[in-house]
Amino acid sequence: MAWSATPLWAGGAATEALKGTINEVIRILSDQGMKKPERAQERRKLLEKVVGDRFNYEEMAKRTLAAQWQKLNDKDRAEFVNLFMKLLTSSYADKVEGYTGEQVHYLNERLEGDYAEVRTKAISGKAEIPLDYRLLSKGGDWRVYDVVVDGVSLVSNYRGQFAKIIRTSGYDDLVKQLREKSDRFVKLKTSTEKE
Repeated sequence: MAWSATPLWAGGAATEALKGTINEVIRILSDQGMKKPERAQERRKLLEKVVGDRFNYEEMAKRTLAAQWQKLNDKDRAEFVNLFMKLLTSSYADKVEGYTGEQVHYLNERLEGDYAEVRTKAISGKAEIPLDYRLLSKGGDWRVYDVVVDGVSLVSNYRGQFAKIIRTSGYDDLVKQLREKSDRFVKLKTSTEKE
């Protein structure tokens, strides 16, 4: 598994922050010692930490809920952020761990105040997948709040799904569904680790 990150131009601070995270993910995935089955849980935790340090799950959660976010108290917001983070990590961890030989090319960075968009593409064989990262800076710390894969925004996609559930059966049902997904993932993860 040989990932490489190739800059096509010298990026700014947001690009450098993102590049550091992607390089660390590549390093973990390329580490032969970490590929051993008995180290799978350790590898997963390392990946979750590295990605979690760069992603702003609260901002992502807030944007997926849109107007509903304003109706929540602090406790409900914290619970939703936690459930949303679990949903993302469980949904995308296997995809990240399954990559083999992709290269990441950094195309450009667009900056507007505290917001940046870093355009990249992942290249595997002849396939090129555009990946755009939207970041927000708080005190100079650039954190990802959305990922656009081949033109489809992760946040917009979840916002549409969540809005439909809230509209048809209410916010409490959305939370219930997220809890159930989280519980299923924990059970699946536990049974996989026992094998």
